[in-house]
Amino acid sequence: VQMVESGGGLAQPGESLRLSCTVSANIFSFVSMGWYRQAPGNEREQVARDRIGSGGTKVYADSVKGRFIISRDSAKNTLHLQMNSLKPEDTAVYYCAAGNAHVMNYWGRGTQVTVSS
Repeated sequence: VQMVESGGGLAQPGESLRLSCTVSANIFSFVSMGWYRQAPGNEREQVARDRIGSGGTKVYADSVKGRFIISRDSAKNTLHLQMNSLKPEDTAVYYCAAGNAHVMNYWGRGTQVTVSS
């Protein structure tokens, strides 16, 4: 399974970016898909996770609730992360991941997001 992120770049505080993760497999074959990020000197953290099936739900980190939206596009086999009202502390490398209910088995290589004025 190949996963390729795109859409990162430089944004000013308050602006929006939309990340995309193109997947080489049917995205609905994965119970869980998510976005993670890692800033320099920090551990990788979960930003948003979408779980489908029984008890399906979307979970967001407290730091991005109300600003970020995760979604799946079945027509394009793509996972998106709409990021609004960006803050400097959102600066990080963002990774998409996919797997089952317990483990993310597949990861992309990441895309850099920098929020700065």
